[in-house]
Amino acid sequence: MSFQLPNLPYAYDALEPYIDARTMEIHHTKHHNGYTTKLNAAIEGTDLEGKTIETVLGDLDMSNTAVRNNGGGYYNHCLFWEVMSPNGGGSPEGGLGSAISDAFGSYEGFKDAFSKAAATRFGSGWAWLCVHKGGKVEICSTANQDNPLMPGIGCGGHPILGLDVWEHAYYLHYQNRRPDYIEAFFNVINWDRVAKEYAAGS
Repeated sequence: MSFQLPNLPYAYDALEPYIDARTMEIHHTKHHNGYTTKLNAAIEGTDLEGKTIETVLGDLDMSNTAVRNNGGGYYNHCLFWEVMSPNGGGSPEGGLGSAISDAFGSYEGFKDAFSKAAATRFGSGWAWLCVHKGGKVEICSTANQDNPLMPGIGCGGHPILGLDVWEHAYYLHYQNRRPDYIEAFFNVINWDRVAKEYAAGS
């Protein structure tokens, strides 16, 4: 079975004013769709066909650039859409909130560390919040469409929150003001969904 481009769980304009509708539409229908199509082409007729994306990336031959780039692009964006919501913002509670406070001192400490990871990623890439078995959380960043599921990349845990800092994710609205885009992201984080990813990954 080939991978499918997922529908967004909200309208393209639902995250305004933080992320504009035109960016969301292009990002989903052009960029994510392109990664999906190229991933399917890259695995067709190989032993990767029929495996989950998590399995494909976890056992990845990192020299297989077609699967690395497009499989990463597919997975990363699937998570990205889900960890945002028009009803997002606020701060995490429960076990996730406690884990973030333990790791970073406070929610504000987490925001500072995550923002730094996103802002200082040179060129294109992602910032991640990952969970390790046992519940400890960690922040890292990766280049291009790499992610922490891949061998030897980033945190090495299970990604539960990801922020796309490729220019296509923000340039129409924010131009070169990446820090403004990063700050806006905190207003749309779907902490309920992140908490579910945390529970599954820990």
